[in-house]
Amino acid sequence: MWKGLAQTMALTSFGRKRRPSKSPVPGDAILDALPHPVLVVASDDRILYGNPAAEQFFGTGISVLIGSALTEFIRYDSPLMELIRKGLAEGVSGLHEYDIVIDGPRTGSRLVDVQVAPIVDASTAGPAVLLSLIERSMAHKIDRQLTHRGAARSITGMAMALAHEIKNPLSGIRGAAQLLEYNVPEGDRMLTQLICKEADRIVNLIGRMEQFSDGRPIEREPVNIHVVLEHVRRLAQNGFASHVRFIEHYDPSLPPVFGHHDMLVQIFLNLVKNAAEAVPEEGGEITMTTAFQHGLRVQVPGTRERLDLPLVVTVQDNGQGVPEDIRANLFDPFVTTKPSGTGLGLSLVAKAVNDHGGVIEVDSRPRRTVFKVMLPMYNSKA
Repeated sequence: MWKGLAQTMALTSFGRKRRPSKSPVPGDAILDALPHPVLVVASDDRILYGNPAAEQFFGTGISVLIGSALTEFIRYDSPLMELIRKGLAEGVSGLHEYDIVIDGPRTGSRLVDVQVAPIVDASTAGPAVLLSLIERSMAHKIDRQLTHRGAARSITGMAMALAHEIKNPLSGIRGAAQLLEYNVPEGDRMLTQLICKEADRIVNLIGRMEQFSDGRPIEREPVNIHVVLEHVRRLAQNGFASHVRFIEHYDPSLPPVFGHHDMLVQIFLNLVKNAAEAVPEEGGEITMTTAFQHGLRVQVPGTRERLDLPLVVTVQDNGQGVPEDIRANLFDPFVTTKPSGTGLGLSLVAKAVNDHGGVIEVDSRPRRTVFKVMLPMYNSKA
């Protein structure tokens, strides 16, 4: 950790000198406790300090973050880099800028408010700036998570009604069509067979919908998420995704997921299948990533228990992206862009993630769609 940061913070506050603080709490500890990413960046773009929130934001550990150039995580032509250079050049007053889009391979596209404060102190061995990032989209993310869970709950009620109110009449329709088949001319039997086939198709659809009405707690155990993802990749490459190049960025130190193995396979198989259908026939890529993050806690459905969701799995493709007109309702039932799709796949994914006490969200634009699943880890002491 960068030495002298606490003393520097005591002397400088967005370019204005003030008296040294008499607080018994060290400056580094205060910065580490902040929920927003804080960095100290030198004039050559090297990162000299980062707090735990910065580790989470950039998706990497502090040992990798410190000493690396900020341009390894953020595009060189980003407005943020221009703001840093301006802060280094002016050197006396803090700078504020709102609604800056940060775009990088690890961060994705993030909307932030930025504060840049020049640091003037001999211990820096050169000009440096204190960089504070406040993500604007956090409220939007929470709202999306609640929307997805609401969609899962609403489709559960609808599934129960459909199962009871539609299956029985369909059985009668199919039985009547079978009886008619023996009493109609040969040329009309094709119509009665069509009625039977369509009735069977609707029954199968209702069968899929009934999966939503199962509100029982799932049986969970420690599951190695990398074993799940490897199984999904093999299934995909030997079938529907044989034309796709898979890229894997895994953190091998991750603890087990507290989940249901088969349900986790179904979650990521569905996401990978959607990605494989979205990518171009030539040059299609699917990137699967695992990482550890801190700070997100949610309540387990049906209990008073609250879980940390530090395990993050992302499935990214280079397809055309989700159309903007359905993006907000992507996890709702019967919402699909596929001509022959039912629009239930992502709804089932949302419910399965919700049953794990997890959260799923999506960030989509042309050539880059990312599904991010946050899951609880197994804790043997719990």
